[in-house]
Amino acid sequence: MPNRQQFLRAALAAAAVAGLAACAATPAAAPAATPPAFDLQGHRGARGLLPENTLPAFERALAIGVSTLELDVGLTADGVVVVAHDPYLNPLITRSAAGQWLEGARGPLIKSLTLAQLQTYDVGRIKPGTPYATTFNLQQPRDGTRIPTLAQVFELVKAKGAGHVRFNIETKINPTQPDDTASPDAMTRALLKVVRDAGMAGRTSIQSFDWRTLKLVQQLEPSIPTVFLTVQTANNDNTRDGNWSAGLRLADHGSAPRMVKAAGGTVWSPNGGAVTEALVKEAQSLGLKVIPWTINNPPDMDRLIGWGVDGLISDYPDRLRDALARSGKPLPPARP
Repeated sequence: MPNRQQFLRAALAAAAVAGLAACAATPAAAPAATPPAFDLQGHRGARGLLPENTLPAFERALAIGVSTLELDVGLTADGVVVVAHDPYLNPLITRSAAGQWLEGARGPLIKSLTLAQLQTYDVGRIKPGTPYATTFNLQQPRDGTRIPTLAQVFELVKAKGAGHVRFNIETKINPTQPDDTASPDAMTRALLKVVRDAGMAGRTSIQSFDWRTLKLVQQLEPSIPTVFLTVQTANNDNTRDGNWSAGLRLADHGSAPRMVKAAGGTVWSPNGGAVTEALVKEAQSLGLKVIPWTINNPPDMDRLIGWGVDGLISDYPDRLRDALARSGKPLPPARP
């Protein structure tokens, strides 16, 4: 028979083996949502179908089946991160609590209103008879819809069980109009706090035309991918003089992809009209993903998918999903 010392040694060895087995059986933390092979992004949720940047639009995008919700954020007077494209209430989509359309070119600045004040406004339809209403004549109204907080969008996606869906969040900052919004530092820090508090850092990328906020993200939360938005048209170019691009200039780098690479970006997101197949290949050779905006016409979708872009941003995620099906690429799951 074994003596007491041998028995104790055997018992300790058995306990150690059991402990190792228990550790091996313990499930790992849930992984972050990995970027898909092709990133189907619903612009402002699904602006072509339901009121932009609202919970109904995001819910529709999830039901259609997107891999990423694209949205914009601002900061209220009481420091709440809300989902809105413009730094002010847009009279084309905003009515007062009394149901009256806002007058003039601009409503109150979001930064001048508390969340409680902001949510007295109705953003559930486009003002009839306007060019904007004609452009988005398929958009279905949802009267009584309010501007949501970013936290509410995260809660919606969690409630729908859409654990694969990512978020592409744009900081709405304009270096030429600094008094219209919170500062880049204040907005970036507030945004990152909401993302962290929701446990969404592994499912979020942050984009901007104002590259100062992207530099801050790289410093404060380097694990979050930064998406460098560019617009290059005859009348609008954020790559030229350095004001929007954190001091970088196109003339010093030769191309927008090389500017983005120099800025430490991981994704280049150009306007669709400025993309060429050669630029797509150049960007990808630099290790960048290419995700053009805002692509709404099926022939353009087919052409860009054929060029090998890594994703597209569209007001009509249903059309983009159809284009993906035509191309034979895998489709992200839907969450009705």
